[in-house]
Amino acid sequence: MKLLTFPSLRRRAPLATMITPLIAAMVATTGATIALPADAKPAIAQFGEPKYPADFTHFDYANPDAPTTGELTFQNYNDNQSYDSTNPFIVRGMPAPDIRNLMFDTLMQRSWDEPASEYPLIADDVVLAPDQRSATFHINPAARFSNGDPITAQDVKYSFDTLKSAQASPLISSQFVQIKRATVVDRLTVRFDFADNSRANPLIAGDLPVFSPKWGMQQDGKRLPFDQLSVDPPIASGAYLIESRKNDKQITYRRNPNYWAANLPARRGMFRFERVTFKLYVDQYTMLESFKAGNEDVRVEYSATQWARKYVGKNFKSGFLHKGEFEEGPAQMQGFIINTRKPQFQDRRVRHALALAFDYEWMNRMMFYGQYRRVNSFWEDSPFGATGMPSEKEVKLLEPFRASLPPEVFGPMVKLPNTLPPGSLRQNLRQARDLLADAGWHYRDGALRDPSGKPMTIEIIDNQPGMDRLIIPYTQALQTLGIHAYFRELDSALYQKRLDNFEYDMTTYVYPPVTIPGPELIRRFTSPAASQVGSENYMGIRSKAVDTLVHAAISADTLDDLETATRALDRVLINEYYLVPHYYPPNARIGYKSTIGFPKVTPITYQYEDWVINYWYRKPQAQTTAAVH
Repeated sequence: MKLLTFPSLRRRAPLATMITPLIAAMVATTGATIALPADAKPAIAQFGEPKYPADFTHFDYANPDAPTTGELTFQNYNDNQSYDSTNPFIVRGMPAPDIRNLMFDTLMQRSWDEPASEYPLIADDVVLAPDQRSATFHINPAARFSNGDPITAQDVKYSFDTLKSAQASPLISSQFVQIKRATVVDRLTVRFDFADNSRANPLIAGDLPVFSPKWGMQQDGKRLPFDQLSVDPPIASGAYLIESRKNDKQITYRRNPNYWAANLPARRGMFRFERVTFKLYVDQYTMLESFKAGNEDVRVEYSATQWARKYVGKNFKSGFLHKGEFEEGPAQMQGFIINTRKPQFQDRRVRHALALAFDYEWMNRMMFYGQYRRVNSFWEDSPFGATGMPSEKEVKLLEPFRASLPPEVFGPMVKLPNTLPPGSLRQNLRQARDLLADAGWHYRDGALRDPSGKPMTIEIIDNQPGMDRLIIPYTQALQTLGIHAYFRELDSALYQKRLDNFEYDMTTYVYPPVTIPGPELIRRFTSPAASQVGSENYMGIRSKAVDTLVHAAISADTLDDLETATRALDRVLINEYYLVPHYYPPNARIGYKSTIGFPKVTPITYQYEDWVINYWYRKPQAQTTAAVH
């Protein structure tokens, strides 16, 4: 799924990668505590100890005293302009906005202010086998589905088997590739067996969304195949139900008054809106004007121009509407994806030339009001990104592949091509021309041609209105080199189909950041994912070096080992020029009504929309300012 609007940033809760033997504590909805052995621990952490103690009452970034009344009206979630599915786990259709977050709980809950820790939710304890090749979860006896049925170990196994199967989207099934099987031990106990003893595996199991086998059950007792289950309301485990749908442009979720987990520590201060409504718009102009008129409560802004110039008017002047910039954690990697499955992009020199033609400095100065920073790493603003010269440990990982890697991988990690004085775009284009010539591409008869005379043609696709402001200046620079480059804007459905099937030359994309790299590396960068329809290896990377470094990261025993592996991987990915890196905003930009409140503490890492939906709230009426009409 593409997670990008112009310019883009999206957050996802990261997959963590470590657990020690433990039994987790939990407070049931009745308020009674479960008796624990003296050495029981309340949470699982990747490295070190979890931040929150056994008796914690809520996450620091949650406000447990926030009101639980009122509604939230929101605009497009991600870049969807419409939806036609209530199943967020399959390839077919476009899922309803934020349905996975609102309707599907997982075995355990991630915290957003730690590198990688998890706390009890559906599961109330978990024990890791001595050889770390299995983990056994116990289900909280109070856990219930939205229809009131108890959640059992068999239901958890059904959810796992379904999401691991070919009926689920590869983006989903690939998350659980390291889990071999789920086995029911007893009614409330399920064991997951792993393919290896990677520290990632137990927490991946904890990330499992849980839903009822009755979802999709027909009156004749037959269940629809999961990959055809796209219109039936989910029978799931989360806090909300679908209250109403208005064609494919609007949906309203209602908080389940019988939601069993509302008083758990991991849920206190969360899901405070009684109703959450999404209105989906086709274009950014209409969306912004609707928000300024007071039709929606919150708007997350991804356009630097609109943030700088358009958040004005009587409702901002009166104080009814506000602009807020909120600090965030690690940056995303956003850029022009280069599809190396295409023969014309298989030479690194060609890809390097394409990177030289992107004038970020001019765009940031002339179009983005200086609001962005250049992204130079797949883990920007993170200890996992490469800097300076490679360490001895990095070189040790890279050395077996020296002959197949660019020499730059073993040198200092330099900044990407720029046009800062004394440099210039003209100078960069000269270097690009020379690289293309070395790769066999020469300008003749009005075009850049390969030795057979075939001209280089590049179609850049996108589905976002406004992206032309970014793409067209880039295509003009490519045309200066003799490349026939052009932009094609597609509707969301066609764009997603072409993205899933790798039918593009180049496209804009953002890889969401994680606090600690983990299993997402497999689906983003490894050779098997390159041929798996629907995977996130949009660049088509097939590299033994990359595969080995990803394995080293996944199997790291210490934080130092993980940092070494990801830094080495970063050097390879950047110096192979698999994409043309863009930029990132240092802050989240959110417009909101005075009627909406938010906790004083901002999480370290979060998806903007989910932070609003999960932890913001409706203020008491006395604290608000009226709209001006």
